[in-house]
Amino acid sequence: MTKDNIEKEHICCAISNNNDIQVSSKKVWLKERFEDGLIFLKSIERGKCFIEYIPAENAWNPIVAEGYMYINCLWVAGSFKGFGFSTDLLNACIKDSKAKGKLGLCILSCAKKKPFLADPKYLKHKGFAVCDEADNGIQLWYLPFSDNAPKPQFKECAKHPHIEEKGYVLYYTNQCPFNAKYVPVLEDIAKERNIQFKAIRLESKEQAQNAPTPITTYALFVDGAYLTNEQMNDKRFIKLLEK
Repeated sequence: MTKDNIEKEHICCAISNNNDIQVSSKKVWLKERFEDGLIFLKSIERGKCFIEYIPAENAWNPIVAEGYMYINCLWVAGSFKGFGFSTDLLNACIKDSKAKGKLGLCILSCAKKKPFLADPKYLKHKGFAVCDEADNGIQLWYLPFSDNAPKPQFKECAKHPHIEEKGYVLYYTNQCPFNAKYVPVLEDIAKERNIQFKAIRLESKEQAQNAPTPITTYALFVDGAYLTNEQMNDKRFIKLLEK
């Protein structure tokens, strides 16, 4: 996908028409990242089968990984699983990254599989290893292209995810298309229930690279403590509040 064909192409993770706020917000975010070297490869089929990556210096995450390529997302879902598409996509990323002289790849995961994060078993199978870990269990994995490549690491601001503000505080970006639809829904629910809730949209890579969380697409805190990276609709948020 490129700036020339993005308006007519399907973006995979939000299956809808171009007038949907989820689609339009994601496409605006993508178009602004192409000049930073972002690559979005997808299946020709209409479905969740794609890889999105960017030079780590331009990644919207607080990491130190100069010379690496950072994978925003590698997603193969549903009927596409089991046909080798994830391997094809990852191999294409590796080939492209080597051609561009990169030192290796890095990506976020954790010790046990969590929604919206890469599967650690898959990463280990493909030769990735953990190179850093934050206090909340979020890990940075890497696949170096040489034995002497330096290990990427989290910036200090992300190693100990904690904020001073009370109540619910959500850090997010428009990299995830679902945020444009559901963050306002959560704000309305919190207002109706008189719940202290603040949504902070990170609007630049500089803001994202200095965020108090390894995950910037969606990081929910409560009373200063990191809670989850799982995007919530109205029902899930209400269930959380009722706990």
